Amino acid sequence: MRLRNGTVATVLAFITSFLTLSWYSTWQNGKEKLIAYQREFLALKERLRIAEHRISQRSSELSAIVQQFRRVGAETKGNKDTLNQFSDNTLKLLKELTSKKSLQVPSIYYHLPHLLQNEGSLQPAVQIGNGRTGVSIVMGIPTVKREVKSYLIETLHSLIDNLYPEEKLDCVIVVFIGETDIDYVHGVIANLEKEFSKEISSGLVEIISPPASYYPDLTNLKETFGDSKERVRWRTKQNLDYCFLMMYAQGKGIYYIQLEDDIVVKQNYFNTIKNFALQLSSEEWMILEFSQLGFIGKMFQAPDLTLIVEFIFMFYKEKPIDWLLDHILWVKVCNPEKDAKHCDRQKANLRIRFRPSLFQHVGLHSSLTGKLQKLTDKDYMKPLLLKIHVNPPAEVSTSLKVYQGHTLEKTYMGEDFFWAITPTAGDFILFKFDKPVNVERMKVWY
Repeated sequence: MRLRNGTVATVLAFITSFLTLSWYSTWQNGKEKLIAYQREFLALKERLRIAEHRISQRSSELSAIVQQFRRVGAETKGNKDTLNQFSDNTLKLLKELTSKKSLQVPSIYYHLPHLLQNEGSLQPAVQIGNGRTGVSIVMGIPTVKREVKSYLIETLHSLIDNLYPEEKLDCVIVVFIGETDIDYVHGVIANLEKEFSKEISSGLVEIISPPASYYPDLTNLKETFGDSKERVRWRTKQNLDYCFLMMYAQGKGIYYIQLEDDIVVKQNYFNTIKNFALQLSSEEWMILEFSQLGFIGKMFQAPDLTLIVEFIFMFYKEKPIDWLLDHILWVKVCNPEKDAKHCDRQKANLRIRFRPSLFQHVGLHSSLTGKLQKLTDKDYMKPLLLKIHVNPPAEVSTSLKVYQGHTLEKTYMGEDFFWAITPTAGDFILFKFDKPVNVERMKVWY
């Protein structure tokens, strides 16, 4: 039986469409696997860097122990009763250590000498949770008693409800209750355990509170920048709260992001943050900003928290946290012999802003008594600048100077947008396809 020409054409068209779809499906799956492998490699690279930093930290801790041994050796010299309490090997070690003359390195106790009065000053007075570690992102939420309204429950719901199940396994939310009134602390914990019992038992949420001995005397602070005595005390304590939270969070993950207790978040915020950070893993950045307001949505690499905490401890009584962060960047990259514009350009390489904002401030009543904060992030409502797309495999290159890590490669892979310095005559963008392709059209969004 012979088939008509129309029937044959229909069959051939169907077969061609099927083969095209099959090839596209196979290529798309391969591309997705490649992207997944790339991200896993970048994540592994970050974890190795974190491990190297922690080895260095352990070395510093051992040095501190050596210093303690030397101090003990000096204190027990000539005291036979005390010396009899040590073994022969310990006595030999003490003798070797105390015989060496070395320089004393300043530590946290130099800036906060009151901590020496209580050995538990740097241990949480309250600690609720499973102690989860090894995650990609640690989210820190400091909270204190507010006279009018608390936004903490709503903030946690916004953060948790916008996480996918697999994302809930790759992060930890640390709630820091910056109060020493133990009855108030237990009251907050009771409310959180009632509302988020599943998240606390799973390890997603942890709750900590500092001991009263962590805080120095805050009654005689110098008034600066026209701030009232109460405001100076508020911002000084806030700096100390941030430091305690950062020190606790540092060993838990690759990245630490600072949040507040009166915010809401955008959908898919976690995946957006993680992928953006991994894309920049090979670059020398210090702060990623996912909000333009204050200290909200500022993310750091875990090893950098040591430097940040040390710097804040040096000047915690002098300025607010956001000012101190800017000073750190100035110290690292600004040349006193250059102008302010040059300094701003250099700092922009370390402080990279993601747009649009992923976090919005919603709290009207500040934790500072009597203060109203009518602050909103105008970038929050703006759509993402990136449009997801799929391109055939190709090697891309350009003569344009890339700005803030928004490379052509990431754009072509559908992971970011391309941003470069103003082009000049002779600049080019080159696409070298792995296999010959028929390019019917090219679409550029701008």
